[in-house]
Amino acid sequence: MDRKARIREYKETPRPMGVFRVRNMAKGKSFVGSSRDLPAVLNRQRFQLELGPRPNRALQRDWNEFGPAAFEFEVLDTLKPKEQSDHAAAEDLQVLVEMWLQKLSLSEQPGYNVESRPSS
Repeated sequence: MDRKARIREYKETPRPMGVFRVRNMAKGKSFVGSSRDLPAVLNRQRFQLELGPRPNRALQRDWNEFGPAAFEFEVLDTLKPKEQSDHAAAEDLQVLVEMWLQKLSLSEQPGYNVESRPSS
């Protein structure tokens, strides 16, 4: 397979979308988010933390204090690509994030998402 064909195949392959977590194993806190491209967002999360400063100050502060070895990056849930609008996929991802935040709040300290949530 030539280079152009591989590039075309990559672009046409649906990217896995779903919910991810950046977990501070030293403190038992997590940041939960979603993306339409999980591999890309996990790379971006690590890259942003390594470069600093990140918009989530508490997460960046702990990264600086404990270092990369104290953090785990993982996929919590995935959505199968459907033929649906981008808006519907965004809504599904948001519902999954909220479900995971509730599930994790039972077993962890308040996470890093608290800082990034809009106030009501």
